[in-house]
Amino acid sequence: MSLTKPDKAALRATIFRHLDGIATAPTAYALLEKGVLEHLLKFGEADVAELATSFRANEGYLNVALRVLCSQGWLDCVVDNANNRVLYRTNTNSATAFDLCHLYKDVVELLRFSGRFHKRKFERAPFTVLEKIFRKYQDHYGIELSENPEIRSIQDQVLKHIEGIAIGPSIVALGMGGMFHKYFMEASFKPEEFHEDAESFDKILDFFAFLGWFEKKGQTYRFTETGLFFARRASAYGVTVSYIPTFRNLDELIFGDPEILWNTPPGAPELHVDREMNVWGSGGAHTTYFKKIDEVVIDLFNRPLEEQPKGIVDMGCGNGAFLQHIFEVIAQRTLRGQMLDEYPLFLVGADFNEVALRVSRANLTKADIWAKVIWGDIGRPDLLARDLRDDYGIALEDLLNVRTFLDHNRPWEPPETASPSRISSSTGAYAYRGKRISNNDAEASLLQHLRRWSPYVQKFGLLVIELHTVPPERTAANLGHSAATAYDATHGFSDQYILEVDIFNQIAAEAGLSPDPEHFSKFPDSDLATVSVNLLKGER
Repeated sequence: MSLTKPDKAALRATIFRHLDGIATAPTAYALLEKGVLEHLLKFGEADVAELATSFRANEGYLNVALRVLCSQGWLDCVVDNANNRVLYRTNTNSATAFDLCHLYKDVVELLRFSGRFHKRKFERAPFTVLEKIFRKYQDHYGIELSENPEIRSIQDQVLKHIEGIAIGPSIVALGMGGMFHKYFMEASFKPEEFHEDAESFDKILDFFAFLGWFEKKGQTYRFTETGLFFARRASAYGVTVSYIPTFRNLDELIFGDPEILWNTPPGAPELHVDREMNVWGSGGAHTTYFKKIDEVVIDLFNRPLEEQPKGIVDMGCGNGAFLQHIFEVIAQRTLRGQMLDEYPLFLVGADFNEVALRVSRANLTKADIWAKVIWGDIGRPDLLARDLRDDYGIALEDLLNVRTFLDHNRPWEPPETASPSRISSSTGAYAYRGKRISNNDAEASLLQHLRRWSPYVQKFGLLVIELHTVPPERTAANLGHSAATAYDATHGFSDQYILEVDIFNQIAAEAGLSPDPEHFSKFPDSDLATVSVNLLKGER
């Protein structure tokens, strides 16, 4: 029986609530263990700076953690940017929610325990722990479900958090491992067809059957329509799950050494994120945004030749996939694509990471795409412009500059010039190596960053996909409709700076780069937007 539109909306809400759980469970439990939640209930409110002093916490990450609870509706916050203060207050949900936070213990300990094992394989020891969690979950963790709708809503919220953190990593591992291949999705199968430890794997499948994803007959399983819905959206879990290395270290990040995930030698793998998983999850999630990018690219490269960019430069090119995609769009769907022999595209992939450069170069060569792949720093467009001019005889401003989800992930640089009159309207929580960054400085730093790029993108614009935050009270009022809580946690704890959509656009305009209204989109197209596509153009 096919899923109805309301069925799909409910399942989509479950995905968002699962992502909430992956972020919220370790955050809330870290605060519970150290007594912060008890302190808040006792006193009713606390200034984050004073709270950090009382608990010897790193104020920046403590602020991120408390804002996560606000986004779940368990605290209220007052952000006073004029005086650089943040006040947190308990509300009518706090006591009920905080009283349930001990239920997160099992899944949080599983996160910590699983870090000892292979990050792609299903191994017996974590399986055993997971099975115990499944049994407890099926019994609602022993809690008596209330008939009071307000209390029951919070109980269901916490249980859905536990469900999400219990199954989210498995969904991603299955997706990356090929479990959601049409071979399995279109026919019945047995556990041993996918995993050598059939006995252990059978327990995961049994729990998914309990959730309604599979039908089980004897020793064989078959996807239900519900299971197929989640299987086709497995990548939606990828980005959040990729930050589990950060979540399993929250106790240390908030209350101990804030640089524990950053003290790595040059060239060593990142400790805060599973980058391969992150790229896999991003690839599945970004298809919708790329369609909007395609519209802009097609418009630009269908114009008269003298009005077209000479090529493309992708700052933060990663594995080269985005540059390859844009080239194929131009080649197959534009006027310029019909004239590439006479008017070839000058393609540049730039990245700070040497591994990314090697991978990008190999992938573009394999795709038979001619491109220059060079080192570049998003914070130093002047160096990129110099290298392009000196080495290849082309001006950066003659190219269309593009990038995806990069500006918020630039290395932190404090504003060089003090701006006492700047009072931010952002509600975000920002940190660098545990220290809290004022929202005024977060805005000023973005302005400084975009002003550096402004001279080089006046001619053809800066085409960007960017991530954003949402005021926590708005997120809390729309649980199940947004991944904002997960984004705030993953990016806040890893020193990334996502501002609200309207504030990002205001800062861009202040830097002389106004969003082109014909090529602006946000997702979702509402005040819950966490992603925007923008062609930022100079006033000419």
